[in-house]
Amino acid sequence: MNPHVIILEMKKLLGQLDTWLDKAVAYGEAKKFDPNVLAQSRLAPDMFAFVRQVQSTCDSAKFAAARTAGKDAPSHPDTEQTIDDLKKRVATVIAYLGTFSAKDFEGADERSISLPRWEGKSMSATNYLVEHAQPNFFFHLTTTYALLRHAGVDVGKRDFLGPMTWR
Repeated sequence: MNPHVIILEMKKLLGQLDTWLDKAVAYGEAKKFDPNVLAQSRLAPDMFAFVRQVQSTCDSAKFAAARTAGKDAPSHPDTEQTIDDLKKRVATVIAYLGTFSAKDFEGADERSISLPRWEGKSMSATNYLVEHAQPNFFFHLTTTYALLRHAGVDVGKRDFLGPMTWR
């Protein structure tokens, strides 16, 4: 398995997230409220707010690509406060993921990843992608989706999945 296919799916799903943000703006306009109030929404008091869920979705994707390919990820200061700010963050990460090719991930099975919170443990870059980065990406993406649904934004499964490569 070449990890590039997972990165391509993350890139596609970030594009879907961008369309959800457009729908959030349209929903706010239709209901006559500032859609930026959604930025601080959360499903439970002890969870990240919407803005942090989007940032974490983006970070999960960029770190998945960078670490698995053995590269440095770009830095984002996490200063977004509005839907427009979040759209710019998503676009930046989509563009970054677009710089990767299948060749960038050669040797991922031999590359080792260790993060400070892992207390000295490590895993192969491929295992990191499959066991850590991908589930983390989907956790934050799904939570972002759930926050929008909970607020009444008209997003559904097709909005989540996006275009398919039908034959």
